Amino acid sequence: MKEEEGDITVKGEEEAFRMKEEEEEAISITLEEEKEHFRVEEEVDAFRMKKEEEEAITSKEEEDVTLNKEEEDVLGDEGEDEETEDLINTREGPDSHSDSGKSPSGGPDPVTPKPARQHHCSQCEKRFSLSWALKRHERTHTGERPFQCSQCGKSFTLLGNLREHKRIHSGEKPYNCSQCGKCFAWSGSLKQHERIHTGEKPFQCSQCGKHFARLRSLEEHERIHTGEKPFQCSQCGKRFTQLGTLKEHETTHAQEKLYQCSQCGKSFINLRHLNKHARIHTQKEKTYHCSQCGKTFSQSEDLKSHERIERLCSDLCF
Repeated sequence: MKEEEGDITVKGEEEAFRMKEEEEEAISITLEEEKEHFRVEEEVDAFRMKKEEEEAITSKEEEDVTLNKEEEDVLGDEGEDEETEDLINTREGPDSHSDSGKSPSGGPDPVTPKPARQHHCSQCEKRFSLSWALKRHERTHTGERPFQCSQCGKSFTLLGNLREHKRIHSGEKPYNCSQCGKCFAWSGSLKQHERIHTGEKPFQCSQCGKHFARLRSLEEHERIHTGEKPFQCSQCGKRFTQLGTLKEHETTHAQEKLYQCSQCGKSFINLRHLNKHARIHTQKEKTYHCSQCGKTFSQSEDLKSHERIERLCSDLCF
């Protein structure tokens, strides 16, 4: 009878692990792994969110997630055997296989949990109760990436990372916003999008207390305090705080004039310059007047430049 109860317990645990696998996929993906290959904003933000989620995963959660069949094929069957043995040893008492189902004293067998075997990482001394969890963790030290994309050949440390990467090729977007119906490829992208509706800004600057909805926005803001300029122009060496600013700067070297005026055909390297130029055609009257000399201008920027010159001349005269 006790043996049957043990079998039921093990089967129940295995079923629980399979359900856990369906509910929780490996979600840890770092931005450094993926950002160079993603061409759209949504994909970069999603994997940055995965980085945040990876840092928030505790040892308990790592132990609860079960390897699926594909990952077991890569790691081998010994992980599954050791997991099952750990579960049996944990839930069966020392006399659980006795025929009578009773202790020598005549009472029911006491269920004395046996501590699960501890698996230690030799690199960082982190502990795991399941051998496969240790093996998965060790890849962070060895750099092993056993899961490869059949479309582009890119490799990943975790099977969950590969599955999410494949959505780039398939175009699958299984996560829907309940507010507006917009679809996303990753749960992190959906969570980030939902903050537009909720107004949530969970990321706070430690220097000035300002809040942001996205981690990337916080990181860009913090460079104001640190002065960090991680993006460097390969042509002239000039550095910038934001990637977009660098890309805009690089067009000045290539002289790519992508924006053309529909009125006169003149081209400009960015949209801002084109919009400024377009006012020449649309704004016939000079509506900006200098309060000092009465001179008029068609654009506010020209008036401001003129006023600076006026102030400079006044200072020099005195």
